[in-house]
Amino acid sequence: MLEPYIPVTIEVQMKYPLRLSSYTRMPVMAAAICLLTLSACAKKEAPKPPPPVPVLAAKAFTKDIPFTISAIGLGEAYSTVNIKSMVSGAILKVHFREGQDVKKGDVLFEIDSRPAEAALGQAEANLARDIVQEKNAGLDEVRYFELFKRGIVSQEQNNQFSTAAETAKAVVKADRAAVASARVALGYCRIVSPISGRTGNLNFHEGNIIKENDTPNLVVINQIQPINVTFSVPEQYLPLIKRYMAKGRLTAEATPAGDDSGPVKGMLGFVDNSVDNTTGTIRLKAEFENRDKRLWPGQYASVSMTLYTVADATVVPAQAVQTGQQGPYVFVVKPDLGVETRPVTTGISSGDVTVVEKGISPGETVVTDGQLRLVPGSKVEVRAALR
Repeated sequence: MLEPYIPVTIEVQMKYPLRLSSYTRMPVMAAAICLLTLSACAKKEAPKPPPPVPVLAAKAFTKDIPFTISAIGLGEAYSTVNIKSMVSGAILKVHFREGQDVKKGDVLFEIDSRPAEAALGQAEANLARDIVQEKNAGLDEVRYFELFKRGIVSQEQNNQFSTAAETAKAVVKADRAAVASARVALGYCRIVSPISGRTGNLNFHEGNIIKENDTPNLVVINQIQPINVTFSVPEQYLPLIKRYMAKGRLTAEATPAGDDSGPVKGMLGFVDNSVDNTTGTIRLKAEFENRDKRLWPGQYASVSMTLYTVADATVVPAQAVQTGQQGPYVFVVKPDLGVETRPVTTGISSGDVTVVEKGISPGETVVTDGQLRLVPGSKVEVRAALR
């Protein structure tokens, strides 16, 4: 806006009137022109206000926000069995294929049982022989005891037959144990699966000669239904985890690497008995039914565990919260499109939103992008408004 023009009158009073010649009138006219020019220059325009700053903004809203702990976990078989042979011999039959699912009690291998059958037959024959000898020794013990009572034989002779009878009984007991051992060895010729699971690499095939308890294993079976996922979280969460575990089992979700089918739900089943001092973390283990076999031993998975939920929390986009010397703050867009800085008290974060416990009310608009060009009182132009 231009300032109003104020005319300036210059009066020159001279004590003695002079008559100006054409040469003296020229400087006076020049001085008058300069004064008029200075008067015109004094009439400057006021500075224009800066243009509004383009920003992105969003409205604060309410939402139930879960407190979630996230980590990277590793699939782990619920149980693992290394199958070895308890007898030596030749493999006659393999009853499964590599990578096949087997059930508890299924026959896996058949080993040549003829040596074990022969050993069992010999043990049974020894038992039968020694049973007869035990019976005869018992009769001799009774006979010589009667003779001893009549005074026909000495005490020493009576003791000898009594000892022989007891020895025969002990031999029979040993023979019975040998028969049982031979039967166990014969049973080892048929190797069955002790668990339900999936077989791994087959190290021996039909016709191979194996030794008792030899290395490597015949095959490894992993139980994957259910399956465990092991992960570690910072020790600062341990008090919260113990508190909520006392109220009931905690829910965990796992998403296998490269799988976009959504998370698999399970339950937290194990908390390690010590904190790893080198990393400051505590080891946890969650159990999953794994009915569709999406989780696999040795596979990485993203794990999240929800401890509690904040109901009807006021939230804003996480990028709206700035950090200053006085703590977190946000730029709030007023109805006249001016902005003001508002200190806030933040809570937990979930995904791309942050809970604001104090400082913002639902429905207020906050700046989410373009904060670097703003100062309190700046005018903004909202290019895009998100919820």
